[in-house]
Amino acid sequence: MWERIRHMLVKEFIQVFRDPRMRVVLFATPIIQLLVIGYAVTTDVTRIATAVADLDRSQASREIVRRFEGSGYFQVERTLTDARAIQTLMDEGAVKAALQFDPGFADDLARGRTATIQVIVDGTDSNTASVVLAYATRIIAQVNRDQIRATLALRRMAAGGQSFPQAEAPGLDLRSRAWYNPDLRSQNFYVPGVLGILIMLTLLLMTSMAIVREREIGTMEQLMVSPIRPTELILGKTLPFALIGFFDVALITTVAVLWFRVPIRGSLWLLFGGTAVYLLPVLGVGLFISTISRTQQQAMMSTFFFFQPAMLLSGFVFPIANMPEVIQVLTYLNPLRYFLVIIRGIFLKGNGFAILWPQFLALFLLGLAVLTASVARFRKRVA
Repeated sequence: MWERIRHMLVKEFIQVFRDPRMRVVLFATPIIQLLVIGYAVTTDVTRIATAVADLDRSQASREIVRRFEGSGYFQVERTLTDARAIQTLMDEGAVKAALQFDPGFADDLARGRTATIQVIVDGTDSNTASVVLAYATRIIAQVNRDQIRATLALRRMAAGGQSFPQAEAPGLDLRSRAWYNPDLRSQNFYVPGVLGILIMLTLLLMTSMAIVREREIGTMEQLMVSPIRPTELILGKTLPFALIGFFDVALITTVAVLWFRVPIRGSLWLLFGGTAVYLLPVLGVGLFISTISRTQQQAMMSTFFFFQPAMLLSGFVFPIANMPEVIQVLTYLNPLRYFLVIIRGIFLKGNGFAILWPQFLALFLLGLAVLTASVARFRKRVA
């Protein structure tokens, strides 16, 4: 048995590495896709094009504008003398945010009255708009705290050093802290996910065309008359791509850590163990597609028919908890869902097997079911 499988492995590797284009697909394409997706898929919002309509023209309004520019999030592109120009700039897409100071802003601050700042954002992209508003709220809250401290200091000076304990003691002292990703870099969240997506896409494409290619080039008949069994053929078609999958994981992980500076706090051995159980359902789906397709074009279309929903229902882009309950149930059949939990837990949280074992078990059961169906579907005959 193992001698026949060894010959199948040699045959598959020769067939894969003989084609220069295939070598590019297996090794160069994942790196290129990682670089492109790693930079493109991000929710970080910086250097927001901003317009300022300062109708007060006071020192206080200029100081707040300086705070916004100094934050690194906002970049003042236009300074306006007419607030009506804000709508024109936003209609044209020239700015994404605007600050408006009405006349009397500084006077209200000086007299202890509530001074109003209007922050206007382009809500076309709701995610970006919410992030921009959060940035603006944080900056204005800091300005407000500084203003309160300055006012209290002036009062103490006017009262000859008398303290105002009740005014200085707020009811709440909020101190926020983000665990696992202190800088809140979206790349730390998305780049590990890209690893799972690229492994699935690459291996699905290669595996789904494995048996179909034999049929198209006319070598299926030779396999049919050989003593090789269906299970041995499945292993011979699966193991080469599994080894290539492990190599791609090592390669992509190296790029993620060294290039994108994504931390990996957990065990590399556990990462490869998770990859092993992840490859079971991925290769099983690829082989199943290969057994039901008659041409490589059909296999490729079927692959993308499976891959696109798998990516959308994995939690990579959209949180699963926000999906309808019926859709959430479907995600339990998606191997990418479980692998994303594994790799993000290993990369960012340093989770061990004691925490990740439910995902390992789910991937193993899915892989066992799909591989069993693939072997049962294969018939040792020319279809």
